[in-house]
Amino acid sequence: MTIYIKNMVCNRCIMVVRQEIEKLGFHIKAIKLGEVDVKETLDDTQRVRLASVLEPLGFELIDDKKSQLIALIKATVIQWVRENGERNTNLSDFLADQLHHDYNYLSNLFSEVEGITIEKYHIAQKIERVKELLVYDELSLSEIAYQLGYSSVAYLSNQFKKVTGLSPSHFKQIKEDKRKPLDEV
Repeated sequence: MTIYIKNMVCNRCIMVVRQEIEKLGFHIKAIKLGEVDVKETLDDTQRVRLASVLEPLGFELIDDKKSQLIALIKATVIQWVRENGERNTNLSDFLADQLHHDYNYLSNLFSEVEGITIEKYHIAQKIERVKELLVYDELSLSEIAYQLGYSSVAYLSNQFKKVTGLSPSHFKQIKEDKRKPLDEV
């Protein structure tokens, strides 16, 4: 049985959710961002119990199909942003392939429910990743641009400034408390 979970957006989230589900005695077949596949079929009482354990930790069970698909779109975009290496496809094709839906359907649904386009969500996720990498201070801006698929440092800098109001170098100087948790992007 697949369980969809809102706000499960990073590896630490996966670890916490895994621990809590296993504490409840369920057996996990597979787990990834936004989704847990358990061996058991959960009845309503078990779902309520699971929800009551996860909600104080900032997670929420998703029951309706549209919300599940939105959560999967978000998790897939986050996965896309965090993957390193060269991409031989674009985001729209990747989403359609991973989620087995036409991209136009995914895009329209996402915009309708979230009030922003998938592309704007993707840009917000990329900018949060740039912030994270700037805070770590291990890569140059050129390396960050390459890693995140920007065509140039100038393009990354312009997009960063448009979204944050700061240049990457200025952000790096004042980095305290400027990052957002991924589930708040």
